[in-house]
Amino acid sequence: MSEAERLNAIRERIDSIDEQIQDLINARAAAAAEVAHIKQQGGGEAVYYRPEREAQVLRMVKERNKGPLDAEEMARLFREIMSACLALEYPLKIAFLGPEGTFTQAAALKHFGHSVTTMPLGSISDVFQEVEAGNCQYGVVPVENSTEGVISHTLDMFFSSPLQICGEVTLRIHHNLLSNAASLDDIEKLYSHQQSLAQCRGWLDRHLPNVERIAVGSNAEAAAIAREDPKAAAIASETAGEIYNLGVLAHNIEDEPGNTTRFLIIGKQEVPPSGEDKTSLLISTRNEAGGLHRLLEPLAEHGVSMTRIESRPSRRGVWDYVFFIDVDGHKDEPHVARALAALEKQAGMYKVLGSYPKAVL
Repeated sequence: MSEAERLNAIRERIDSIDEQIQDLINARAAAAAEVAHIKQQGGGEAVYYRPEREAQVLRMVKERNKGPLDAEEMARLFREIMSACLALEYPLKIAFLGPEGTFTQAAALKHFGHSVTTMPLGSISDVFQEVEAGNCQYGVVPVENSTEGVISHTLDMFFSSPLQICGEVTLRIHHNLLSNAASLDDIEKLYSHQQSLAQCRGWLDRHLPNVERIAVGSNAEAAAIAREDPKAAAIASETAGEIYNLGVLAHNIEDEPGNTTRFLIIGKQEVPPSGEDKTSLLISTRNEAGGLHRLLEPLAEHGVSMTRIESRPSRRGVWDYVFFIDVDGHKDEPHVARALAALEKQAGMYKVLGSYPKAVL
């Protein structure tokens, strides 16, 4: 058999496989539509998006994957299938820290898939407000970066917000230098979010040491500004460059190759256990020697691992602090529930911000 004949045979086999895949995807979509119908007939307020169920499905996809596609890549394909099927049941509207082209939008699409409607908003507080008002079912907000630390505004919103943390997503951050300038020598001003400027400081010091650096509200806003000025540049994602029609003068200019940002999914629902979960808490302790140690002692006593702790001013008095804590496990798991009950007795302020699946993708 000639090379051309072998290739034609393989292509015919691919066409047959594609037809089977298409039929199976439509069968899955029909099953999802049937689920929606049953929920609608059940009365009461139906819950269509189930974070714990989606996390379980994606974990199973990764566990049973045998290649040659990478397990992460296979899970991303299933994420889009699930997103399209959910849109048949109930189209989701997701608020995010805008404008269009921010890393927060990329995180929203990574978590929910591309079959949702994303709504860009001007501030983190606006994202909380839109979800609280019911104009969006969920919101996506940044909470910490691996090199620059916590995003304080997000944590502060939980002091008064009734919203729950329903999930998390991590995003590998690649910064690019975008501009309509012909070369680096033509750039006179550089716009970016202050965190991106900090994350690229070393590269900027080496390549653009004399260029004025101007902090703006987001990298997408920086791209929009740079579009109007041929002597300006922006640090932003390639997606922002495509949206605002800017060229890429330099790729991946971040100083830390592992630069990653964690985002939280906020909503109104409590999420049941998925099997691999986190619980986030807001607590305070008396300002006395050993107070924090005594407060956290129940976690160790009941075998609950604390994965993160951040302190923030409480706004109730000078040098009075509260602590944001992440622990492994769901609040409804018996050993976690016992630890939290004991911790609550010790705490001056105690608030469970949510139990939710650990990031899968």
